[in-house]
Amino acid sequence: MTLKNCIIFFFCCFLANSTVAQKAWTLDECIDYAIAHNLELNDFKYTNNASKEAYKQSVRDLLPNLMGYSDYNIRYGRSINPNTNDIINTDFFSNNYSLSSSVAIFKGFQKVNTIKASKLLYKAAQEDVLQQKYMLAFRVMSAFYDIRFFEGLVTISEEQLLASQTSYDLVKRQVDIGLKAGADLYEAESVLLTDQLVVTQNKNSLEAAQLKLIQEMNLEGETSIQINNALDELTQVSTESQTLHQDSIFKTANAFIPLIKSETFRAEAAKKDVAIARGDLYPSLTLSSGYSTGYYETNVDDLGGIIPYKTQINDNISKFVGVSLNIPIFNRWSSRSNIKQNKIALNRATNNLNIKKQELYKLIQQLVQDKKAFVVESEQSTKKMKAQELTFSIAQKKYEKGMISAIELYQAKNLFATSQNENLQVKLQLKITEKTIDFYKGLPIFNIKK
Repeated sequence: MTLKNCIIFFFCCFLANSTVAQKAWTLDECIDYAIAHNLELNDFKYTNNASKEAYKQSVRDLLPNLMGYSDYNIRYGRSINPNTNDIINTDFFSNNYSLSSSVAIFKGFQKVNTIKASKLLYKAAQEDVLQQKYMLAFRVMSAFYDIRFFEGLVTISEEQLLASQTSYDLVKRQVDIGLKAGADLYEAESVLLTDQLVVTQNKNSLEAAQLKLIQEMNLEGETSIQINNALDELTQVSTESQTLHQDSIFKTANAFIPLIKSETFRAEAAKKDVAIARGDLYPSLTLSSGYSTGYYETNVDDLGGIIPYKTQINDNISKFVGVSLNIPIFNRWSSRSNIKQNKIALNRATNNLNIKKQELYKLIQQLVQDKKAFVVESEQSTKKMKAQELTFSIAQKKYEKGMISAIELYQAKNLFATSQNENLQVKLQLKITEKTIDFYKGLPIFNIKK
């Protein structure tokens, strides 16, 4: 490879790396990546797979069992003849085969209720996986909007730094021509250095926010991340106050939130467990059948010769079919105690469900209240920011004419910057609150498949 080709090759590699590094992630892309690479989510998937297999096995338990048996025994010294039960001193061997099967005809509906309970637990495990996906999505969304916030702070602080730099340059020119004293330049420089520090601090906070998102996504090999449309979406935030009916939102959320559905399934499964425990009080009916044969070296004919193996296998065939009834009479009250324990578990599961519903209602209630508050704060902070911007603009003109000191200009600039920060923060809080309420309304704000 020539030197020219090497240069072209490395230049192309550099462009490729730059293209990858400059990828702008959307919120949906961040969430999809996080779900695909989250290790904690895998643990819930394994639990779900185990619950699925337990459900399948509970269905297979309805099938008859089939057991095969075979032995080969060599006896020495005094032993019992398996054919005649006589005690003999002859060394001999025997070979037996058997095949047996049984099926429960009635067992207090325990197997049917076990199937229903395991199916409910399997559904609960599925909802647990979906719940974890939603929780991860909310964490990623929070980290995503944190980046937007600190990107906004960096932009605001850089604008303030530019204003301070302009003021410093103006003072420096005035000092050079003797219109101002050197002390004025020191004040302007102090303000400039302070704003430089603020920019650095905000950039550090931005890097910390980026790291948090990277960690939530489990994005390996990256130390920084760029998100798409950092501040454009905030301009679309509606500040119009809308009537939100928390009871209606709760009713909708209560029907689809995975956490509620999971607890509902577990409460229903606990009810089936009570029915399973009651099954121990009923008689059980079992149908069984079997087939057996064997060969014994002590089995001889009238002439004293050992009967051939094949002949014995055919002649010693034994078959049986039977029905057994097992009636529980007294087992030290363990069955009734088990019923009581399962009733307590049912009460606990029902109480846990009611707790989750109560927490969900309180959360929605708080979100509705926050939405109303953030709408008002957004309107007021926007007005305040515009007023502070005008005040700062007037202060700049006064400073240029020498009517106010650098300290007074710095105070006006700080008030303007603070109002910008507050406006940005309340808009982000309003945006997140709106998205969260939309989620509980059942709107597809996350592209998550069940």
